[in-house]
Amino acid sequence: MQAVKSLLASTFSSTASTTSRTTAADTTTTTDEYAYSIVPLEDLGESSSTGRRRRPGQSSSQPLMQDSDAHTLSDDEHESLEEDKKVGEGDIYVEKALEDIEKASVQLSENDSSSFESGEFDDPNLERSGSQINFEDDSPYPEVRSAVSNVDDLDMPCSTLRVWILGLIFAVFIPGLNQFFYFRYPSVTISGLIPLLLSFPLGELSTYLPRWRIFGMSLNPGPFTVKEHVLIATMGSVGSSSAYATDVIAVQRVFYHQNYNFIYQWLIVMSTQLIGFSVSGIARRFLVSPPSMIWPSILVACSLFNTLHSQKYSGMGSRGGLSRGRFFVYGFIASFAWFFLPGYLFTALSTFSWVCWLAPDNVPINQLFGYSNGLGMSLVTFDWSQIAYIGSPIATPWWAEANIAAGFVFFFWIVTPILYYTNTWYAKNMPISSRTSYDNTGNVYNVTRILQPNLRADGSDAGGTFDADAYANYSPLFLSTTFALSYGLSFASIAATIVHAFLHFRKQIWTQSRKSLSEQPDIHARLMSRYKQVPEWWYGCIFLTMFVFGVVTIEVWNSQMPVWAFILALAIAFVYVIPIGMIQAITNQQIGLNVITELIIGYLLPGRPVAMMLFKTWGYITMSQALTFASDFKLGHYMKIPPRSMFAAQVVATVIAGTTQLGVQAWMFEHIPDICDQNQKDGFSCPSTQVFGTASIVWGVIGPKLQFSGGHIYHALVYFFILGAVAPFVPWVLAKRYPDRWYRYVNLPVIFAGTALIPPASAVNFVPWTIVGFIFQYVIRRRHFSWWAKYNYVLSAALDSGTACGIVVIFFTLQYPRNNAIGDAIKNWWGNTVYMNTSDYKGTPLRELRNGMTFGPEKWYDLG
Repeated sequence: MQAVKSLLASTFSSTASTTSRTTAADTTTTTDEYAYSIVPLEDLGESSSTGRRRRPGQSSSQPLMQDSDAHTLSDDEHESLEEDKKVGEGDIYVEKALEDIEKASVQLSENDSSSFESGEFDDPNLERSGSQINFEDDSPYPEVRSAVSNVDDLDMPCSTLRVWILGLIFAVFIPGLNQFFYFRYPSVTISGLIPLLLSFPLGELSTYLPRWRIFGMSLNPGPFTVKEHVLIATMGSVGSSSAYATDVIAVQRVFYHQNYNFIYQWLIVMSTQLIGFSVSGIARRFLVSPPSMIWPSILVACSLFNTLHSQKYSGMGSRGGLSRGRFFVYGFIASFAWFFLPGYLFTALSTFSWVCWLAPDNVPINQLFGYSNGLGMSLVTFDWSQIAYIGSPIATPWWAEANIAAGFVFFFWIVTPILYYTNTWYAKNMPISSRTSYDNTGNVYNVTRILQPNLRADGSDAGGTFDADAYANYSPLFLSTTFALSYGLSFASIAATIVHAFLHFRKQIWTQSRKSLSEQPDIHARLMSRYKQVPEWWYGCIFLTMFVFGVVTIEVWNSQMPVWAFILALAIAFVYVIPIGMIQAITNQQIGLNVITELIIGYLLPGRPVAMMLFKTWGYITMSQALTFASDFKLGHYMKIPPRSMFAAQVVATVIAGTTQLGVQAWMFEHIPDICDQNQKDGFSCPSTQVFGTASIVWGVIGPKLQFSGGHIYHALVYFFILGAVAPFVPWVLAKRYPDRWYRYVNLPVIFAGTALIPPASAVNFVPWTIVGFIFQYVIRRRHFSWWAKYNYVLSAALDSGTACGIVVIFFTLQYPRNNAIGDAIKNWWGNTVYMNTSDYKGTPLRELRNGMTFGPEKWYDLG
């Protein structure tokens, strides 16, 4: 087999000063006075081969190529590369890709297989037919090649003093601000993109500091490197969002009058956060090391890091062109400026339910075309935050987007109207789509009416308990059609995940359990094998420590939860973390365990709302946190961050962020009057806490038995477990029978779980998302591959960053000051109110009850 060159070359130098690349005499990249080594492929244990060739101008010290590991490019991608040669390319990535593709004429027969597929699953992210390009010194995935450098500078500064100074500052201020505004409505969340963007100019400014040594570390070790930048951004984002356990603490205080001390709060937050970290460390050989675990969302960050640190800004090619850096700047400015329209000046552009504006009082039309409580068939939005509500469509593989779109259309545009207009589950008496629970009069379910006081010896209320008589005399709990269906789909996704993982991933899991990092068939894993790895016993020590924290928490304080339930919650997370992680790593979609954990504990320990919250937190968040940390590990893997430096940064930042959030929360509850009251004068009404507390009553006090057991309203939904367990066999059998057909792309867990955010999400979050994904991940990728390879992930980063900054600026300059009293004239004009005057926004049901009328079964609880 004829050898061909790799599509990609080294892209970005990590330093701010420019000099020569490498010399034949050594393996260092020289800057004015700093030298960073490039890892030769020979040092990675690769055998010599006569088939090796070098790139034009490549020195003997740079990575070499070999003919073994081939990758498939589709015919459309191959043709688009030829067509797009005329398009100017500003980076060495695509310049080399265009040079190499001219010589990529090797065709493999169907019997030839890539070594990347050997022992692994049938990866839908790899094409089966087309031009086979050899990639020994790069990734076989074009997504990865377009965003990640395939060389490493071993001596590049990483864990420096300025990293820890800037990283700890972000680890305090970002989580602290997010926790403060978490309890306010309207609120704002400072995303992980903000510390990524802010740390870049701060890092560049730090190069002007004096070169003093503090604690043996230089305050200014030289140019600000990309590895330093990655580590700072990781510390700023790893604990930026509000810790899930802080909601448990808030609900205990507001709903159940349990105000435990700071030690209890700290132990529960650390336990829930860091148990997930230890699990991700143990699972990293399955979720991080394999090249097939591409983690699409991480590629956006990699592209942004490399763009910011690229030194090449001039266009190249016959017609010239923008560099990635300039492209990002232009995209960022455009996104930031545009967001002021749908985000503040003309908010109807965000929820562009134009059909409802034409017929505001027509209930069926509003139910089908509305955004707030409808199915969103208006289809259009001009707000990137709405389009990317479920993740960037530019980063998600098209085949995964197609699965989600198919699931959405079938379940929410076909099944939902059928169920609603046939009055299944008494649906006509409620909005067709709402996340609110209702009683039999069509009003919001008043959970306080089914609680009786639970008085302590001193006469204080320890939190209400279930009052059976009150429940029998009040009402069963009703859900909107989409809300009820979302529970069924969640049940199906949980069952489908295990079956899908067994059918598709069992061989890879077995293979990866025996494979070392240096044995991975991909350059990034072999480069990372040069660094000292984190021993698994480090993660084991963290797990044991956090396990003890959890046991102490539930035993010393009144948690209503036995230790066996704690162990069961962790077992559920352990069982699902690898299957769900593998699905997320290839599809960019995570399957949640929140519903199944609520269901299990609701049956096992009915009438214990605090135990329900804790069980859900340890069962669901352990898995979710593990995958968050695993994605950070993959970011470090792609950016060549020493594993021990990443380990230290993640652990320290998590502890600092969690402690800061608890301190901010404690201060707020002590110093803000009437906090969590619906009419709190400054807007600190705690909307998330109210929702979390209501869920604790629905699942922990009422319990799932009164909703899903035989004879109750939503019993039929439990059959979705059977559907989820059986359905994955169908495409699996068809893919075996017809291996070259589209059946191999069908992913039932993604179909079932991809619409988990409905409600409150609607078609306006899914249809434009699918359209944008189709344009960029299918049409442009196949027809203009070189443009896609250069700009796709940079564009996603620019749109995300510009929108995130726009949200923050609008909130702090126009909404938060004077308690949202700025710009009353703007807020009250037609473009900001038209959608509020519709039946969709008001949540009008198809059948409105007159006063005194009820709906539902005549009897719903047997007091006997």
